Amino acid sequence: MSSASASNDALPPPQSSALPPSHGTPNANSRDTPDCSPSELPSSDTSKVLPQRKPLLRLELRDLSSDGSRAFLRLIHASHALQDAVDAVLRYLYKDMHASSIPPTRSITLVIRDLEGVAYTTGLELDDDHKEIHFSTQHIMRIPESQQKEETLGVIVHEMVHCWQHSGFGTAPVGLTEGVADWVRLKAGYAPPHWKQHTDCDWDAGYERTGYFLEYLEKEHGADVVRRINDAMRGCNYDADKVWKGCCGKGVEELWKEYKKSVDTAKSEVSGQEKSDDKTEETSEGEAEEKSEDKTQEEDKDASEVQQLPLYEEDKTPREKARRGGNMHVPIRPGASS
Repeated sequence: MSSASASNDALPPPQSSALPPSHGTPNANSRDTPDCSPSELPSSDTSKVLPQRKPLLRLELRDLSSDGSRAFLRLIHASHALQDAVDAVLRYLYKDMHASSIPPTRSITLVIRDLEGVAYTTGLELDDDHKEIHFSTQHIMRIPESQQKEETLGVIVHEMVHCWQHSGFGTAPVGLTEGVADWVRLKAGYAPPHWKQHTDCDWDAGYERTGYFLEYLEKEHGADVVRRINDAMRGCNYDADKVWKGCCGKGVEELWKEYKKSVDTAKSEVSGQEKSDDKTEETSEGEAEEKSEDKTQEEDKDASEVQQLPLYEEDKTPREKARRGGNMHVPIRPGASS
């Protein structure tokens, strides 16, 4: 075996899925400062968002005999799933952006294999534009069968984000890049049933915690706010003021406080409504019981009154008529004078 083939067979060292393509690190001694300004937005276009170069999509299964691999093949049409994930990521992160703002990802290989955890994304050591998504067959089998397909597609979408998003050359908080990935998954309709909004954590707790925070910012600061946040990390190191104040007009801590207040208020309103509904239900039940008791009492009263009513003459027995005296005929003796 040649050294070249041996090198090609060696697996690249895994890196966190929170470290998407860096596409080169800026030279600190260079006079050319990366342009950190957001891309100009062309006229709105509802067509599919296309990168400068269509990526090559591959599938690799390490063990066809495993239950996880069999479940994957039974549930997922790999070419459709990968292309749909690419389309979703580009649509949510780069709609109305110039194609030059999209990372030049050249290939994406989905590797289905036995590993701990859920999944991770890495770039090849020799060329970071070639991506690999490693997906655990163990995770597939841990999911209830009725949820396996949705969960698998959701994980693929999440990891696909890491193949295309910007991260300030890896200097952005991991919680933010993971949050953007789960925000795209949420927008694509693959939120698992256990996801919920959290306020008992920091804004960069990551995953769905930060994903729902970004969804809130989208409602409050424009439908394109996450695209602008992503673009603000393109070609330069992460700058908190530039990212948050530049895109939302406020610092991230202030935005997080507003989000927490919004979530807590909504929860209080729901709780109050539930208590009100419970109280109304109890009142209705109480009124129903009272009406039932009143009806029973009225029925008893009517029965008592019926028992005390005098009998009509025709309803009386001869003995009852005799007790009242009635009209008695007294015979007169013959010859008696009045």
